[in-house]
Order: sequence, then C-alpha cells, then structure tokens
Amino acid sequence: MLATAESCTGGLIAGACTELAGSSHWFERGFVSYSNEAKTELLGVDPALIARHGAVSEPVARAMAQGALAHSRAQVSVAVTGIAGPSGGSADKPVGTVWFGWCVQGALTSEMRRFAGDRAAVRMATVRHAVQRLLALAT
Repeated sequence: MLATAESCTGGLIAGACTELAGSSHWFERGFVSYSNEAKTELLGVDPALIARHGAVSEPVARAMAQGALAHSRAQVSVAVTGIAGPSGGSADKPVGTVWFGWCVQGALTSEMRRFAGDRAAVRMATVRHAVQRLLALAT
C-alpha cells in the first residue's frame, strides 16, 4: 500500500494515483502538508528540523516520507517538498527546486531535482518524477 506526503504538488500525486481504476487495492492515503505546521501535525516532522534546514530540504523530505508510513497503514511512501514559484525562490533554492523522499522495501531514498518552467510545469514534472522513480525503486 502507498501513502503520499505532498507539499508543493498539493495532492496531485495522490490524484494521479487515484485516476487509475483499481487503485484502492494499492493506494492507502495521501497527506497534503503544505504548511510547516501541517508537516509537523500530520507527519510528525520535527519543527526544529524545518527551522534548521528549511521546509525544502533533504532532511524534511526524508522525514515526510517516514512520517507518511508512521501515520498510515502503508508500506511504501513518496514525499515531495519544493518551490513551484513563481516566487519563493532564493539563490540556494531557486524556483523549481524539489526534494523527494521515497520509502520502499524498508529503504529510505532521497533526491533533489530542479525543474524549469512555470508553476504548473514544475508541479507536473514533480508528479512525473515522483511516480517514475517510485516505480523504478519498487521493481
């Protein structure tokens, strides 16, 4: 069973999964944790971790992926946190920066990608990459 923990995509990964007929057999639940408070309340992400590294960071993406498993009945998770734009970027974390976390078969994996384009393009590229990498890790 899969659980999603999404920030910058606002539930689009869960939506893509549930577009598929029969997804109730493998999709358990989705968390939309857009705010820092939601990351803490819904997923158990330590606020000190967010304060130290920022919401868009590897440690937070990993904590989100772990939190999705801890707060669900799923055995597999994917988490995303990023800056879709058009504002909110910085020199260190420009618009299009997205951190991913996956928990598959007991292994926690994370990765950062930078996607070009407007807000919609960044969000859709994030969904695509999250699902493609999840499938690759699960096989």
